[in-house]
Amino acid sequence: MSKNETNDQAEASRRPGGRSARVRADVLRATLETLAENGPNGLTMSEIARRSGVHATSIQRRWGGPQNLILDALLTYSQEQLPVPDTGSLRADMVALARLIAAYLNTPLGAALAHALAAAEDDPQLTESRAQFWQARYDAVRVIVDRAVDRHELPADTDHQLALELLVAPLHFRALLIRQPIEEDWIERTVDTLLRGLTGQGPG
Repeated sequence: MSKNETNDQAEASRRPGGRSARVRADVLRATLETLAENGPNGLTMSEIARRSGVHATSIQRRWGGPQNLILDALLTYSQEQLPVPDTGSLRADMVALARLIAAYLNTPLGAALAHALAAAEDDPQLTESRAQFWQARYDAVRVIVDRAVDRHELPADTDHQLALELLVAPLHFRALLIRQPIEEDWIERTVDTLLRGLTGQGPG
């Protein structure tokens, strides 16, 4: 066995998931960095290979193309940074989710990624990846609405996606367009306004 193979095995034993997990993490990190700095249209396999230290053919073989890289990187990052709250009440879940989104948008990488996706040209592949990303996020957090319906906090015919869009959109508008701080009081007032629209009642 060569020295390099021995080193690779030792590295795999030290890291959960081994070399494959490390390679994936390096590639996704490089993808996020490139996406934040250059936008989706500036993301190339050669640049990802340079930043990650992983050969371009290996990246191509595993992900197929830049649009799949973007989707995987954004979904993985959002799952890490934006876990779905489960507090036991709709209002508290909404406030907790809004806090997580605000914190995400307040980081240099989070803000850069949001800007990059918003400003990207609408080529068909990127449009599909962006739509898949947002649909996956909606599917992940719609459990907040499902639980609220089960607890009779919301009507059974509540539009899940509309409810979540009405929460997320003001956060992005404030952070990315008018560049104003997202304060705790603002979050709670926004959630209470949304809940009055969804239920016809004030905060419980």
